[in-house]
Amino acid sequence: MRILNLYAGVGGNRRLWPGHHQVTAVEYDPTIAAAYADLYPDDEVITGDAHEYLLHHHDEFDFIWSSPPCQTHSRMRYHLGSAKGFEPKYPDMSLYEEIVLLRAKRQERPWVIENVLPWYEPLIPARQLNRHLYWSNFELSDAPKQVEKLRKAQIPDLQELHGIDLSKYRIPNKRQVLRNMVPPCVGLSILNDAENHMSSLATAGLS
Repeated sequence: MRILNLYAGVGGNRRLWPGHHQVTAVEYDPTIAAAYADLYPDDEVITGDAHEYLLHHHDEFDFIWSSPPCQTHSRMRYHLGSAKGFEPKYPDMSLYEEIVLLRAKRQERPWVIENVLPWYEPLIPARQLNRHLYWSNFELSDAPKQVEKLRKAQIPDLQELHGIDLSKYRIPNKRQVLRNMVPPCVGLSILNDAENHMSSLATAGLS
């Protein structure tokens, strides 16, 4: 499959994907994008605006994964903001813009959008897998369970948890980058579901 991996980070969701897929990753931060390119040298890596890239290229891929910024949706920031007096922020609606776009433009070919459990009632219903929400146009299997003590976990713990070593990369706030990662086993489970969906479409003559 031709896969678009948006807001790719260091590729936690992508770590266990088979090598025979063609993956295009889009990441805004050049330091993080460089780390991704080093970890996955066979992928095409684009340093740029993933939200804008999706708008113009959504029809060029077999499967799309998007993980828009989660900070303004996060329960943690909301409650910490109340306690520590952080400046209030509106939830970033680019999350829902992408869901609406893909629902309209990709009714058959698979897509999934991932984000945190929000501090408000989700505006569009989603499937919860572990600590994340997922919007998709195909059925998602129950994800493998993974114990994550994120509030106490430090960089070595998170690297061991996700099976990724970032020690040689000078990434600012490396702990936060690791905390934001989708567990690789969940990324693989969702890719398998997307492949099954594609197979069903092919059988029905819809792909």
